[in-house]
Amino acid sequence: MCIFCKIVEGEIPSNKVLEDKNFLAFHDINPAAPLHVLVIPKDHIVSFEETPSELMAKMTPFIQEVTKKLGLDKNGYRLVTNVGDDGGQEVKHLHFHILGGGKLIWNHFPKDDPHKSL
Repeated sequence: MCIFCKIVEGEIPSNKVLEDKNFLAFHDINPAAPLHVLVIPKDHIVSFEETPSELMAKMTPFIQEVTKKLGLDKNGYRLVTNVGDDGGQEVKHLHFHILGGGKLIWNHFPKDDPHKSL
């Protein structure tokens, strides 16, 4: 059982933001922004590539409700999901990062040539 499934089952505590029968949003334990929340489906789905479109149709309004609850809907936020090893996915359970609470910078590539990291 993956760490996110253990969080869903209550085996590992989390600082919950919002929960319904299908999804859970909770604060990341290693925040990369002033506000950093993870949104996961309660069912184990490995990554975005395996996500049924019907699930995304339900997940979208849930994520929007989370951003409103956090007060990020007005000034903006970053919504990210990493897919696979090359995409930086560390936990093999679909999750979206909501990052906000301040002006965010993008520094994932070298400034001189972004293609060097590809």
